[in-house]
Amino acid sequence: MTKNLVILGGGESGVGAAILGKEKGMNVFLSDYGTIADNYRRMLDDEGIEWEDGHHTMERILAADEVVKSPGIAPTTPVMKAIAEKGIPVISEIEFAGRYTDAKMVCITGSNGKTTTTLLTYHILKNAGLKVGLAGNVGRSLALQVAREHHDIYVIELSSFQLENMYRFRANIAVILNITPDHLDRYEYKMQNYINAKFRILNNLTPQDAFIYWQDDPVINRQLEQVRTEAQMYPFAEHREEGTRAWVDDEASLIIDTPHTSLRMPRAELSLNGLHNLYNSMAAALSACILDIDKAEIRGALSDFEGVEHRLEYVATIGGVRYINDSKATNVNSCWYALESMPEDTILILGGKDKGNDYTEILPLVREKVKAIVCMGKDNSKLLDFFGKEGIELHDTHSIDEAVRTCAAIAKDGDTVLLSPCCASFDLFSSYEDRGRQFKERVKGLKF
Repeated sequence: MTKNLVILGGGESGVGAAILGKEKGMNVFLSDYGTIADNYRRMLDDEGIEWEDGHHTMERILAADEVVKSPGIAPTTPVMKAIAEKGIPVISEIEFAGRYTDAKMVCITGSNGKTTTTLLTYHILKNAGLKVGLAGNVGRSLALQVAREHHDIYVIELSSFQLENMYRFRANIAVILNITPDHLDRYEYKMQNYINAKFRILNNLTPQDAFIYWQDDPVINRQLEQVRTEAQMYPFAEHREEGTRAWVDDEASLIIDTPHTSLRMPRAELSLNGLHNLYNSMAAALSACILDIDKAEIRGALSDFEGVEHRLEYVATIGGVRYINDSKATNVNSCWYALESMPEDTILILGGKDKGNDYTEILPLVREKVKAIVCMGKDNSKLLDFFGKEGIELHDTHSIDEAVRTCAAIAKDGDTVLLSPCCASFDLFSSYEDRGRQFKERVKGLKF
C-alpha cells in the first residue's frame, strides 16, 4: 500500500522533503498556512506534487501516514495539536532524508557560532577535495540533495527546532559549541527544555562516532552528568585541561591533538578573529582531523576562510566611524561575543522581537565598552527599563533608517557602531538577513 506523506511548510526543507518522498514512490501532499514563494511553487509544479497555501485542508493532512514538519512550526499550533491527537508520526526533514543515504554526517549545533563553524567545516572538506554537501540551516535541503545528488559527507547545521523531531537519525560527528538561553518562548520559558532539544544531537551515537564540545561550558558539563554517550569525546577549550583535544598553548599557537593526527598553527594565522571564532575554528579543525584530512589542507582552509555575512561583518568606515553588521546576533550570548571583540566607544544597536532575554550577561561589557545604546524595535520598553538604570545614553528608535541616522549623529571620529541586536528580527524585518542587508544599505547611503 502506497504511503501517504504530508509535508507542512513550503520552504527549502519542505519542498526538498516533498521531492524525496515522490522519488520514493509516496503519495505526497504539501500544505503551507502562509504563502509559498514563486520559485518553490514552480519546483512543486514541475515535479507534479500537489500543494496548497494560505490554509490547511485538515481532511488531507489527517489522512497522512507520516508528517514531515517545517522546523519553524511550533508544536502548539492548531494543526500540530490535531495531528498529535490523531497519533500521526511527525518527523523533521533531516530525519526523513537520513533514511535514504549512507553518507557520513557532521552535525553542528549550539546557541551561537553554528553557522560559522558549519561553513568553515564545509570549506575545509571541500578544499580537501571531498564530495561534500552543505545542509540544514545553511545550504540546500538535505532531502533534495539526497534525492538528486550523491555526497560522501554532509555538513549539517542543526537548530534546536530541527532536533525536536529527530529520532533515529545518527551523526558520525556531533558538535555542540555552547548552550545559552535562546528561543525560550518556544520552550515554555524553561531552559531545561531547550537544553534537552540541543542534546538530541547525541541520539544514537556509537563508539565509532565522535562528540566535539566546549569543555568550559557549564550547561554542557551539567547535562553530561545526566546524559551518557558511547561516542569518543573531543572537548576543546582556550587552555589545556584534562582530556582537552584542542587548545591554545603558551606560544599562542592552536594545538589539535587527537588519535588521528596532531596539528599546530599560530593563532595569528587564523582568518577569523575573536575568542568565539577561536572556538569555532577548533571545532571545525577537530572534525577535519577526525575525518583524516591532510594537515596542510586544514591549515590552509583555516587561514583563508572569508567568514559569514551578518556575523561581525565589516561594512564601512564613514566620517572616521566604523560600522559592523552583526545582525545574526539574535540572542544575548551572541552579542556578548561581539562586544568582547569591540573597542571602547562603541555605539550598540539593540532590539527586535524579545525571546525571553536576560540582558544581565552583557552588562559588564556594556559598562566597559559602550558609550550609547540605540534601541531599534516596535517596542523597546524592556531595553529602556533595563539599561535606563545604568545611566548610559539611550535612544528609542523604531526603524532602521532612524537607528542608523541616530548612530551617525552621535558618533565621533574613532567610534564603532555595532548592530548586534540580541533579538529576533521579526518585528520590523522578514529575517536577520533582511535586517543586516538593510543596515548595510543605510550605512553605505550615509553622506558626510
